[in-house]
Amino acid sequence: MTAVLLAVASAALFGGMTVAVRIGLRGGGDAGGAVLATVLPALGVALVAAAFRHDLHHIWPFFLAGLLAPGASQVLFTLGVREIGASRTSVTVGAAPLVAVVIAFVFLGEPVRTPLVVGALAVVAGGVLLAAERDRPGHLRGRGLLYAGAAATLFATRDNVVRALHAHASPESAAAATLVAGTVVAALWTRRAPSSREVKRLAPAGILFGLSYVCLFEAYWRGRVTVVSPLVATESLWGVALSALLIRHTEGMGRRLALGALLIVAGGALIGATR
Repeated sequence: MTAVLLAVASAALFGGMTVAVRIGLRGGGDAGGAVLATVLPALGVALVAAAFRHDLHHIWPFFLAGLLAPGASQVLFTLGVREIGASRTSVTVGAAPLVAVVIAFVFLGEPVRTPLVVGALAVVAGGVLLAAERDRPGHLRGRGLLYAGAAATLFATRDNVVRALHAHASPESAAAATLVAGTVVAALWTRRAPSSREVKRLAPAGILFGLSYVCLFEAYWRGRVTVVSPLVATESLWGVALSALLIRHTEGMGRRLALGALLIVAGGALIGATR
């Protein structure tokens, strides 16, 4: 039950982060500065958590995992938010459990159960509805879906690596190590320090991101990928709901988008009920 609650908390925080990034990008600036301005506060949150409980003996594999996510994935994720908005990026990234579950079945030897498979497929069906959406606003570019889909694949790969190595460090230290790697990737990609204005606009997103990561790693230290990953995918619901509440006029939200989010949540609930 603890793993389920932590996974849901991570999803809610991540959904909030997505909307906060969209709001932060309103002020202009490039995506590179936005990525670094988001990752830096997240790293600060993880370092504070690690200060209370740390284990640095076998931390380097998590640094390597962090090159994938939040390293390259956060770059792609931010590009997706810029191109297609917060709600659509959230729903597309919600397809990550299909990749994560397949990897867990094949490489981690996690048990294959029908409800888990059905739940993962429901999550992916939500993503398919979004991809097939015909009435999205004209200013939203289709390549944003590719950015978000690639980010989802990197998230799923990272999840399995973290679960496979979870016995080798504390979750707080592991989260901090991945965010250190993410900061390095963001800095190399940006090749400039974020401006004070960018940091101010995106600090709320970064704080939510850091809290989400700490909850995510705590969840993986307590539960299987086939349970945690689909529940984290309910961030789509949080992203869509918060987008509707805070930035609906810029998102152009319709029925397909809402139905896709509901499918993802239903799939996550099914997996949580059969954990």
